[in-house]
Amino acid sequence: MSEQWRATASIENLQRRADILAQIRAFFAARDVLEVETPLMMSAAVSDPYIDTIECRYQPLPGQQEQTRYLQSSPEYAMKRLLASGSGAIYQICKAFRNGECGRRHNPEFTMLEWYRPGFDHHQLMDEVEALLGPIIGFSDFTRISYTELFQQYLKIDLQTVTVSELTAITRQHIEVQMEDDNRDNWLNLLMSHVIEPQLKDQGAVFVYDYPVSQAALARTAQNAEGQWIACRFELFIAGVELANGYFELTDSSEQHRRFQQDMEQRRAEGLPLRPTDQQLVAALKSGLPTCAGVAIGVDRLVMQVLGTQRISDVIGLPFERA
Repeated sequence: MSEQWRATASIENLQRRADILAQIRAFFAARDVLEVETPLMMSAAVSDPYIDTIECRYQPLPGQQEQTRYLQSSPEYAMKRLLASGSGAIYQICKAFRNGECGRRHNPEFTMLEWYRPGFDHHQLMDEVEALLGPIIGFSDFTRISYTELFQQYLKIDLQTVTVSELTAITRQHIEVQMEDDNRDNWLNLLMSHVIEPQLKDQGAVFVYDYPVSQAALARTAQNAEGQWIACRFELFIAGVELANGYFELTDSSEQHRRFQQDMEQRRAEGLPLRPTDQQLVAALKSGLPTCAGVAIGVDRLVMQVLGTQRISDVIGLPFERA
């Protein structure tokens, strides 16, 4: 008889997961951060060309037109609408969805922790991420290094002067890759994921901050101490695995609209699906989003780190293959 009905995670692991979720909620309760819920099924999709949204269809009453909805890859857009509505500091633990991401360390339906802190920048938010995760993971030392310094240290690349053709040649020295691409960030992302991240495996907890402006996503941009323009964002890697992604949030509605359009142009150029962008977010920014920083953390990956497992099925009761 098939055992497909059985949970893949042990009851002990599920209990540890529940304990971690309780720790997270206690952390935010002690800091007066409000827990909220937002819709997971919305009328707009994320514009990021590197994320494929899962579509679903809502059938209203007979005779009414069927509606397409999009399962959210993050609660970010909706949470920013709450911030613009005057919520103050908020957090959420919820399901998130991404198409095509299924494997040893990925599940199409996963659990995300996301929170926003009015009055914080990304450096202050890194402090709070460290305060939350240090006791949970058992780490006391968190290293911080800028994206520029990271590439200089691990690959001897000067990001201010390196050309796309040079990045292409360097990548091919390390990775067997056939693609031809004039998109600078695609080469940087390959070097980051295939060359640098494996070298972070023995470095413990590492914050990488101040990304290239071209990788700003929903972060604001600014000049650093050297006068170079950077994106005010960070990622946290634990044992070489990305665990958190945080921004000093963009609050300019016109710039947000421009970035949505830029994403759509890239999607069109690469033959990716074109889906409606969230104009309600643009309207919320226009009404006034408070200066704030926000971060998303993959809860499943966090539990994997605590338990020392490389398989997401060890920390999810019923993963995609058994759903």
